[in-house]
Amino acid sequence: MDNVIAKPEEIRRRAREHIEKGAITEEYRADRAKVVELLNQILAIELVCILRYKRHFYTVRGIDSEGVKKEFAEHALEAQQHADMVAARIVELNGTPNFNPEGLAQRSLSQYSDSTGIGEMIKEDLIAERVAIEFYTEFVRWIGNDDLSTRKMMTDNLAVEEQHAEDMKKLLSRHS
Repeated sequence: MDNVIAKPEEIRRRAREHIEKGAITEEYRADRAKVVELLNQILAIELVCILRYKRHFYTVRGIDSEGVKKEFAEHALEAQQHADMVAARIVELNGTPNFNPEGLAQRSLSQYSDSTGIGEMIKEDLIAERVAIEFYTEFVRWIGNDDLSTRKMMTDNLAVEEQHAEDMKKLLSRHS
């Protein structure tokens, strides 16, 4: 039977090899460089989302803006948490998170919006959430079982992005 868990002494022996690689063991099956590249793209998506939600939070106006403002603030905070998790995972994979503002808009699939109306803001945020959902879904399918920790992180983030899209959909129906 080939799919048997190794004996404890074999696992201990392998764990002692290449300890400078940290979390990257022989069992890591993904293309680490490609994973880091894609995680940096995801980091850019989250950073642009933070900026867009923050701008919307501070600039939204109107009689119905307080409830929307609360959603913008919550989504900005959750995007920040995602960015932090992604950056930490990049480091665990012996990569370097790319926080360089130069080229950030090009690295991100989501776009920054200068929209001014409440309905426009919500629509732009919903579009950005849908972009993230599509890309994160593709990423999770691509990574498969080759990097279970990254897959779990991104699956958890994906669930939050889906909730954000639902939040924006509900707000859009009230403000369009």
